Amino acid sequence: MKRRHVLLLAAASLSASLPACVRDGSDSIAQTAPDPPVVPTSDTVRIAVISDLNSQYGSTEYEPEVDRAITLITQWRPHLVLCGGDMVAGQKTSLTTAQIRAMWDSFDRHIANPLRQAGLPFGFTLGNHDASGAIANGRYTFERDRTEAQTYWNTHDPGLRFVDRASFPFYYTFEQDGVFCLVWDASFARIPPEQLAWVDRSLASPAAQAAKLRIAIGHLPLYGIAIGRDRPGEFLQSAESLRSLLERHNVHTYISGHNHAYYPGHVGGLELLYCGLLGSGARVLLNSNLPPRKTLTIIDVKLETAETIYTTIDPTTQEAIDQQTLPRLIRSSTGIVLRRDIRPEDLTLLN
Repeated sequence: MKRRHVLLLAAASLSASLPACVRDGSDSIAQTAPDPPVVPTSDTVRIAVISDLNSQYGSTEYEPEVDRAITLITQWRPHLVLCGGDMVAGQKTSLTTAQIRAMWDSFDRHIANPLRQAGLPFGFTLGNHDASGAIANGRYTFERDRTEAQTYWNTHDPGLRFVDRASFPFYYTFEQDGVFCLVWDASFARIPPEQLAWVDRSLASPAAQAAKLRIAIGHLPLYGIAIGRDRPGEFLQSAESLRSLLERHNVHTYISGHNHAYYPGHVGGLELLYCGLLGSGARVLLNSNLPPRKTLTIIDVKLETAETIYTTIDPTTQEAIDQQTLPRLIRSSTGIVLRRDIRPEDLTLLN
């Protein structure tokens, strides 16, 4: 199926429409896009995407944009909420078990419980501040973080339709209304071979191949796109091999966090949604002078055409993010990421 991508950039709370890009495989056309409907149409799967919610190490407080985003999400009535990780502020060995549990309790009050009460399924990937997979001397450096994350998630139902939850919450698969989601453990730069073998099997499974759309989610990105996040350890190792694995199984989009900067991109045939952040520490995109900002994205998926419509706003100002203001490409240290409406032939110069 030829992919057709429509970028809709408007906020439900804004009265004015903003320009959008329509990509149908042959032309990119600027058009005015209406505000997204309050309730998704029957042929649409709506996904809300948030990421990097935490504040300073050990904090049980959340920025006001986090609470604001959760309120907006419940108003938008998505079929699914996805989080790119860093839900709490761990990854510090001096934090006690009691402190880590207090952070997860606060996460539950501010984020998970309101979504549960609204009946919204919550899919997530664990970030380096939730449950880092870093290993030293054959042991997890932040084993306490991983233990407490596992305890929390095994006692709080995220409301997902699991396909494989044997290694939940670290890596697992689930399905939502025709969308197959694979979560891998990208809380550290290296994904071990045995987990990649599981990824290969999972994406080749009947459940994955029967889905209308496949999405992969991990905290660390394939390529760094923000200042301070474009160095080894801040993105996944062997990005091209990982991208090839996802493309081979026709994964539509890889959703990641960690960069603290929003960018809707693609490399080859794989869409890349860098979903920004709602917590503290927003960063500046590479080769850009745009100020850092916080973001919340709604993806409306038209399953029959593999059309994905983004509605991305800054919850601080309630302003829409105009894709045309973002760099046409990001030159990372390991590759070039094109904005999702840009094709290589659209560029007159790549150096």
